Order: sequence, then structure tokens, then C-alpha cells
Amino acid sequence: MLLSRQKNLQRVLVLAAALVSVSCVSTGSAPADKNWDSSVPFQPTPKAGAVKLPAPVLSFNDTGLSVSDGITRNGLWDVDSADIDWEFSLDQGQTWTRGQGRTFEVKDDGAKMIWVRARDDAGNTSEIVRVRCVLDTLAPVALVITPQREGVTLRLQLSGLESGARWEYSLNGQAPWHVGSGPALGVLGQGIAQVWLRQVDVAGNPSVAQAMDLQSPSLLAHDISGHPLQPSVLASGLQTYVIQGVVLRGDADHVRWDVPQGQMLMSFKLVHYASDDFASYALQRSSVFDAGMDTTRMLAWGQMGLSDLNRNVLANTGPQRRGEGPMTLRFQQNGTLPTPYAIELTLAAAN
Repeated sequence: MLLSRQKNLQRVLVLAAALVSVSCVSTGSAPADKNWDSSVPFQPTPKAGAVKLPAPVLSFNDTGLSVSDGITRNGLWDVDSADIDWEFSLDQGQTWTRGQGRTFEVKDDGAKMIWVRARDDAGNTSEIVRVRCVLDTLAPVALVITPQREGVTLRLQLSGLESGARWEYSLNGQAPWHVGSGPALGVLGQGIAQVWLRQVDVAGNPSVAQAMDLQSPSLLAHDISGHPLQPSVLASGLQTYVIQGVVLRGDADHVRWDVPQGQMLMSFKLVHYASDDFASYALQRSSVFDAGMDTTRMLAWGQMGLSDLNRNVLANTGPQRRGEGPMTLRFQQNGTLPTPYAIELTLAAAN
């Protein structure tokens, strides 16, 4: 009986020692010479500032004419903070606003200094991401359009353009818009009812569009010549021209222009076409079109249709062939139905 009591006492002592050992593991106080690989060490709560969080990534939609100047009409910013809470400041850190979701918006026009950082509930923060932008939501004033006649070309002189802004025109109910260059738009021919003009400022704000009635009797619209040896002549001194008319089979339009010294023909595009049939075009470096069907005497030739709208047919033509000198266009519809069309020419300084 005495021996049995001693064995039971030994079992109790062994069990008590085991419980003490487990308790030491849970509190992180186990002896250093023990092997506790299967245990989870105690992790104390870090103090504020003890952990450096990853900085958020900011992005915004730069709506301006440049995608790198930071001038925009959209004050919405996207925040990628890797699922960590974030906050932003618009007064260089004097006050912080807790972020909600993945975006925040700055308002009121003017220059902005934006600070953003990640922050957790323990008060740990990331490095501050600092960005600048200029918010401009005010539309520019409408362009002032002054029509002038120069020979058979209608010159639409533009004024009131803001610094850094660009002007655009449309021939089809204000859609699509085409970017112009130079101080005016030159228009030759008749067939299109209206041209719309507007300016777009550096932040991307468009002005109210102004309509010009191209069929007004006061503008004396010109019917483009059908004679290859007596083409209609565009006025010189502009950078953007629109040749527009109505063609059908057997009635080709012929137009001539001169590329000044130091400039080159940058583009030749069909920008309006009202037919499912194709039209034929040919460009000759000459003051008249006398190449006939000899393509070796042509600068460019081919067919144009709806699928070719806004395609620069001279994109693969060497710049030396588009430089100073006269050029003449022959344009003709292949079908039998009268077809309104418009072609854009742009000139610029040669490189």
C-alpha cells in the first residue's frame, strides 16, 4: 500500500511539471535550452512608429493637352494602398482626412499640394507621398470667327485663343472633332452645310462651339473646278485647309496648292464622306493635273471610302517628296450618286 501511494505521488508531480512547462511556452518564458519548435512565440503589440508601412500609389486622369503637366479639369485621385488604411492632407500635413474606399477628390480651381500616407490603427504610418496638380474646371470663352475671302478660298480667321490652348473644327454635327493648327481654317468648295469651331484649354475644357454657315449667300461658296488644267487654287499662308464638295462618276474635282519654302505637306485625310462607294484620288507634284493614268508621275493615288476616314494617306511618303512646290489633287466618285465629301490638308514647318 505504501508503494502504491508513492507511485501515485510521483504521477502527480510529473503532471504538475508538464503543466508548468506549457505555461512557460505560452508566456514566452521557457528555458533557452529546451526545443519549442512547435510552439508560437509571443508577439508584443508594436508601438506607434515602430513599423514603417508601404507607401500608397497615387494616380489621376490628366485631362489636359499634355499628360505630364499636372493641369487637369478632373480632381478625382485614385489611391492604391495595398488594403491598408490611408489618409490625405491638402494643407501640407497640418490636418489629415481619413480616406474612404480607393478615391478622393480635390475641389476649387487652383494649384494643389496633396499629401497622402498609409496609416494603421496603432498609429504606424508610411512615408508621405507628395504630388502637385492644378485644377481648372472653367471653360474658356468662345472663339471669335472672322470670315474673309482670299480668291476662291474662305478664310475663317480665329481670335480669342487662350495661351497654350488649341482649336478644333467639326463638319458633322460637332462629332467628331478635328484638331487644327495655325491662325485660321481655310475652306474651299461647297457641299457641307456648316463648320463648327471651338477651343480647348490646357486643362481640357472645351469652349462653346461656334457654327459657321458655309451656304450663306454672303460667303459666295465656290464650285471646285472640273478641269484638270485649270484647277481651283487654295490661298497660301495657312496650315489647315478643308476641301469640300460633291462628286460623282465622270465629274472629278481638281484643286491646287503651293507648299511654301521651309514647309511640307504633313497630312492628307478624308474627314467626311457620305457614300458606301469608293472614290479615287491622285496627287501630282505639278501646277496642273496632266498625269492621266500614269501613276509614275503621281505623288500618291488610290481609293478612299468610309473605312479610310481620318487616315493620312501620306504617312508612308518620304518628307522630301512632300516639300516645297505646287501640288494638284484629282478627286472623283466611282459611283453614280452625288456624294458630299471633305478632305483635310495640313502643312507645317519641315524638320
